[in-house]
Amino acid sequence: MNSNQIFESIRKKKSFLCVGLDTDIRKIPSSLLNYEDPIFEFNRRIVDATAEFTVSYKPNLAFYEGHGIDGIASLIRTTRYIKDNYPDIFLIADAKRGDIGNTADMYARAFFKEWPFDALTIAPYMGEDSVTPFLAYEGKWVILLALTSNKGADDFQYHNDDGIKLYERVLTVSKGWGTINNMMYVVGATKAEKFREIRAFVPEHFLLVPGVGAQGGSLAEVSK
Repeated sequence: MNSNQIFESIRKKKSFLCVGLDTDIRKIPSSLLNYEDPIFEFNRRIVDATAEFTVSYKPNLAFYEGHGIDGIASLIRTTRYIKDNYPDIFLIADAKRGDIGNTADMYARAFFKEWPFDALTIAPYMGEDSVTPFLAYEGKWVILLALTSNKGADDFQYHNDDGIKLYERVLTVSKGWGTINNMMYVVGATKAEKFREIRAFVPEHFLLVPGVGAQGGSLAEVSK
């Protein structure tokens, strides 16, 4: 899926919603626990209820890996259900991988050949050779962590070296690794005051914006 196709989906649905599938079995309705696969059943109902409004789904792998083989099976069923029934919706693996060499090659193969994901979140802090293996897959995207929504982001991402903050260096250096058709950035909704500044660095790249709601991010502020 290229940027024009994503834009067309946004225009068609008049929405830029991404629905996270961070399914915690301890919080889902008790009526679903009698199903053979309650995580999948919950996801299926969320997907069917939101598909007309969303341009993207984003399963967070921790919520599936935490249940071992059974959790992975739930994730496989979820991704197949989305692709079989809503093939035009952009599917993101929120896995935050980041490694080099053959390890990165294997991660890329897992998510882009064995799994039906369109994109993968990646931590860029090991540098270019930890990202380029993912860029080798045509039609697939990397989503680099730039300025995240969590409180701990302040520990490192605002570090100022010679007048350049760390997240600014991530943006300026990494945008040369890929293109607007295979690279996006994570910018947290809790950092809405930084969006104009970030747009000066990457004016045409898509941004994945987590943190609206429970983390305190404002949709209205982000939308400005």
